[in-house]
Parts: sequence; structure tokens; C-alpha cells
Amino acid sequence: MITGPLKSKIDKLWEEFWTGGITNPLTVIEQITFLMYARLLDMNEQKDEKLASRSGKAFHRRFNDNQQHLRWQHFRHLGADKLYKLVKDELFPFFAESSAQSVKDGNEGSGSGTQIFAEFMKDAQLMIQKQSLLVKAVEMVNDLPLENSDTKGDLYEYLLSKLTTAGINGQFRTPRHIIRAMVEMLDPGINSRICDPSTGTGGFLVSSYEYLLEKYTSKDGVEQEPLFDEQGKPLLDANGRQQVNTLYSGDLITPEQRAHIDSDMFHGFDFDATMLRVAAMNLVMHGIKQPDIHYQDTLSQSFKERFPREAKAGFDIILANPPFKGSLDEEDVCPDILRKVKTKKTELLFVALIENMLKIGGQSATIVPDGVLFGSSNAHQQLRQLLVEQNQLEAVISLPSGVFKPYAGVSTAILIFTKGGPGSQGSDHVWFYDVQADGFSLDDKRTPIKDNDLPALVAGYKARDKAIADTEQNDRTRKAFWVSKAEIAGNKYDLSINRYKQVVYAEQQYDDPKVILNKLVALENDILADLKALEAML
Repeated sequence: MITGPLKSKIDKLWEEFWTGGITNPLTVIEQITFLMYARLLDMNEQKDEKLASRSGKAFHRRFNDNQQHLRWQHFRHLGADKLYKLVKDELFPFFAESSAQSVKDGNEGSGSGTQIFAEFMKDAQLMIQKQSLLVKAVEMVNDLPLENSDTKGDLYEYLLSKLTTAGINGQFRTPRHIIRAMVEMLDPGINSRICDPSTGTGGFLVSSYEYLLEKYTSKDGVEQEPLFDEQGKPLLDANGRQQVNTLYSGDLITPEQRAHIDSDMFHGFDFDATMLRVAAMNLVMHGIKQPDIHYQDTLSQSFKERFPREAKAGFDIILANPPFKGSLDEEDVCPDILRKVKTKKTELLFVALIENMLKIGGQSATIVPDGVLFGSSNAHQQLRQLLVEQNQLEAVISLPSGVFKPYAGVSTAILIFTKGGPGSQGSDHVWFYDVQADGFSLDDKRTPIKDNDLPALVAGYKARDKAIADTEQNDRTRKAFWVSKAEIAGNKYDLSINRYKQVVYAEQQYDDPKVILNKLVALENDILADLKALEAML
């Protein structure tokens, strides 16, 4: 959690960009990301230099002898004219040049955390037009605690919280408490391979990493630091107790497991280069050294060609909130996906893609628009039949329509399913849950409220008991209940919760019509009496 002076610095930096003419939140974050990248390059270079001086071993330098002036520590003190010229004419071209070389060499220094940028830094552009704004941005980025691993993730997450607009393809920032609930239900393990095929800002991957840190931290590995406001006064909760930020060390993670986390656990793909830069920085800032992030349209045929292992049965867990709309070239869609569902609708194709990418026994939690649940087209029914008959559809979780405001008001649901193997009998029963509140108001303001079904959802999912599916305990008037595969199939595989939930209507008691009529006559007489009294006063 970001509070006090650090929060004020970020807010001030944001205001400087706004007054400097850059008002798109994503552009602001991207420009700050470029400057953070420049500073991290130099920080990692300094770290390797110190290590080399002690060990006597050479390392792969990021800056050659003619590029030393491009290091953060050397240019950050320059005046406005020189700084702007160097950053625009030399530093950004250096990003492209070094990125291309890194891709060619396949190496950018051990554990640098910056090699992942190589694939999509080549088209980086400086959007800051005012020299004074660049000077202030450099000064403020220099003051950010990028050397503090416990703070970096919170710092970047606070930046991302300022995103308030949806992308042109329907992608928008998934609320972090919704993501957290999805991660907790799937409960990833320390050896899992986790993927988001439409990664956006990397929220699902980051939340999975944070969950694993908590899961693999001993009691002695937990630290709590007190939180203070901008005036240095303790931040208090509703009960008057000081708020704390809990830090998890992950001390139960072995070196071998750590190596897997840093290089082969987290995988993300997107065809928006800006989102990828933001996602890569987000993951690095949270402490993942080399997440596998790539510029790739995962629905395209080229995905299978470039990433054959990932495109077919490559992952244990897939978490996603795919774009709900967008243009699509049907001829470029992978034939393997079209064989599962013949359509141009991206929300259907992505679910089929995810089913293809999972290992046998792998699990997915995916957010879909409600239309996927009840759409009447052949493609809609074909996809739902695939999930129910050839896989284990674990749960259909209905979300209230306001959870994505102010980005969008679309009604959505979470589909959780396990990949079935050859001869799979599919889902004998499906668990439904009706989330009516997520802890925030469902208007554009999204202010915190007391009502929150998510803790009960997670607990209910983990404790669900299929044995009660055909008993009286399976009460369909409650938020959670079971529905059989036969009933679902009989309804053309409709998965909308309203199709199966039973609503109890309380009987209303009304007075006899004569009693109501007498009350109206008495009221009318009272009005006439008041009017006569008013007339007498005139």
C-alpha cells in the first residue's frame, strides 16, 4: 500500500503530466515506465559492476564505452535543453538498438529483469513535448524507491490504479479484488505454469505471484510495517487501530522453485505493445526477474507457429479477462480453434483457445460477458457443449453488472473449468453462485461498502459438496446451488443463472377494496376541508 510522502510524489508527478498536456492515463504510465526502465538499466549495470569487481568475472555490459553518457546517473543532472536532446535523440534510439541486440544475443545480463523488454522497446517513443516536464519527471522518478523490492510492486500498482479508460478492443483493467478471488479459487501451486493469453497490465500474473508468496511464507517470514499519512500521522482503521502493510518473504520457496518462478512460471501474451511494456514493468517491479511476456495475437495462426509448446496443452492454470469486442480477421484465426467453435466473436474464440492451451487436468478461471452463457447461435451452443460434455465445468459465477464501472457496465460471469482428457465424461453437475455485492457500490464512483459476497464465494467454492446435488439441501433459492448436466443439456446448454435459480416471492397483504376506498374518501374530505378553510381566509 502506498501512503504518505511517496503517494504525494506520485500524485504530483501525475499532475505534472496532466498540466504538461499528456492526459491519457495509459500514455502517462507508459512514459513513466520508459524512465523507470532507463533507471533500472543503470541500477542493474551498477550492481553487476560491483559484483564483477569482487569476483573478477566479466559480465555482459548494457552500455559500451561510447554509451556511458546514456546511463541514468550521468544524464539525470543535465539541464533542460541537454537532457531533452539526449533523451529524445540518443536514449530512445538506444532502447531500440540495445533491444534488437538483446534479442539477437539472447542475453542481457544475469537476473537483470530487463531482457523481457527487448521484444517491444524497439518502437518506444518520447511523448513528452515540454522540456520542463521531462526535467521534473526525471527528478521524481529518481526519487522513487526502485531499489526497495517491498515497495516497488505497490508503487506500480498505485500508478495502474489511475487507469480509468478502456482500450479500443474492449480491454480494461480487471478489479484486483475480483482477480484475487479467482486466484484463490484456483489455488496455484509452486510448480505451476500460469498464463494469461490477453495479459493487459499483467494483473492476473501479479496476483498469482503475490498469492504464492503468502502461501509459501512461514510465520517467521511475515513482517508488518505501520502506515502513516502525508503528515506523518498513523493511519487508523475503523476501530481506531493503526493500519499496517503486511510483507511476505516467501522463505519456504527453495532455490529451484525460485528459478522456476523467475523464468518459467508466468507467461503473458498481448497484441498491444503499450500494454506489454506496462505488464512487463509491473511484473519486474513486483519481483519476478524474467517473466515470459510476448507481443502476440494468441488467436492467430502464428501463435502456434511461434510458440508451439504454449499454444497446445502448455499450461496448468490460465486466468484471463479476454477482450469482449474487436475486429477479427477470420482467415488468420488458428484452425484448431475454429474446429472447436466456428465464429468471429472473440469472446467465444478466447474460451476455446484457453481450452486448447490447458494441459489435461489444467484449470482456467475466465471472465466472459453474459451473452456467452445464453447466446442462441450455433457457435454459442457449440462452445457451451464443449465445456460441459468434454471438460469438467466446475462453476459458473454470476457477477453484478457494475463491477467494471467506470470502464463498462456489461454484465459478466466467471467460468471455471478443468480440461478433460480422451474419453472424458464431462460435467455431471455444475456449481452456480450468484454474486450480488463485491464490497463496492455498483455505480461509477465504486465507493467501499460493507456488503461483499467474495469471501463467501471463495469459501463456498473450496467447500462445495457435489454429494448434496440431488438432495433437498441443494436449495436453488440460495446464492449457491448445483445443476445437473442433463438439465443443462436439455436447455441447449444455457448457463445463465436465472435459468435455474428459483426466486421466492413474498406474498403481499392488501386491505379490502372497501377499506381502501373509505380511506381515499376520508383523505379527499380532509383536502376539501383545508381548501374551504383557505378560501375563508381570503
